[in-house]
Amino acid sequence: MPLQERLINEMKEAMRSGDKNKVSVIRMVRSSLKYKEIEKGKDKVLSEEDVIQVIVSSVRQRRDSIEEFKKGGRQDLADKEEAEIRILQAFLPKQITNEELVKIIKETIEEVNAVGIRDMGQVMKRLVPKIVGKADPASVSNIVKEILTKTAGG
Repeated sequence: MPLQERLINEMKEAMRSGDKNKVSVIRMVRSSLKYKEIEKGKDKVLSEEDVIQVIVSSVRQRRDSIEEFKKGGRQDLADKEEAEIRILQAFLPKQITNEELVKIIKETIEEVNAVGIRDMGQVMKRLVPKIVGKADPASVSNIVKEILTKTAGG
C-alpha cells in the first residue's frame, strides 16, 4: 500500500479510536505533503521517496524541538515530541543497523573513489538515496566524516 494511502487509513482509524495525538501528527504530515506537491508543480505526483523525506524532515524538526525543550526545562513538551516521533517512525522504512550502515557507506566511498574529507559531498550525494528514511541523517554524516578522515589519514 502506498505510504500516502496508509497515512489516510491510519488517520481515519485514529479518528475512530479517539487518538487525538495521532490524528494531529498525521494531519501535520499530510499538510506538509500538500506543500511539497505545490512545490513540485502542477500535475506532479509525489514519489514514495518524497513522502519519506517529508516524514524524515518532520522527525528531525521534532528532535530539534526536544533539545530546545529540555534546555528550557520543559520535559512535558519534550515527552510530547518524543511520542510524536514514535508515531512518525511507524511510517518510515525499517531502520538499518549501524553495521549495515557502515557497510553501505564504505561501498559508496569506493563507488565514488573518495580519498578524503573533501569528497564528502560526492559520497553524501550518492549515499542519501540509498538510506533515506532508514538511518538518522546526523549520525550518517558523522560516520562518513569519520571514515573519510581515517581514509585520508591512513
